[in-house]
Amino acid sequence: MRKSKVDTARTRERIVETASKQFRRHGISDAGLSRLMAAAGLTHGGFYRHFASKDQLVAEACHNALLSLTDGLAAHIAGKSPNHALPLLLETYLSRTHRDQPATGCVLAALGSELARSDAATRDAATNGFLRLAGLIARQLKTLPRDEAQGRSLAIAAAMVGAITLSRIVTDAPISNALLRATKNYILKAARK
Repeated sequence: MRKSKVDTARTRERIVETASKQFRRHGISDAGLSRLMAAAGLTHGGFYRHFASKDQLVAEACHNALLSLTDGLAAHIAGKSPNHALPLLLETYLSRTHRDQPATGCVLAALGSELARSDAATRDAATNGFLRLAGLIARQLKTLPRDEAQGRSLAIAAAMVGAITLSRIVTDAPISNALLRATKNYILKAARK
């Protein structure tokens, strides 16, 4: 019996969501198609009914993960004044919870070096997600002229991604925690200038 278009779309969505978590947990290279499809409850053979290549899946998973991240952060700070929204955004992103759960966190922090070596479509998805994150930050910098807020938001987003990445690398828990706190405090201080 042939699947309906709705069933096919749901299956594709399940594959993308599963792949996104598997990529962030194991890395793009180590997350083989057999493992991805098994984690989604499907056989390896069904992959090519939904995607032309693993690269296509990586790009789509990256796009969806970053969209989910930025939409979640935006919802979390919705209705807050910029003076409260930026600290809340930083507290959420630069948290131990985010650091300790890479499979559900920011794909840029989890896969940055692999994304840099990915195809153009994946790098475009990563770039657009990064710019969405920076745009969300820029909207909280209301006291700055627009050009300055945009430039500063790029640096803030880069510092956030870098801090999560490094906090996962560092083997000493107190240093890892201090790195997250120091980055948050530095950003808040720089945002007030």
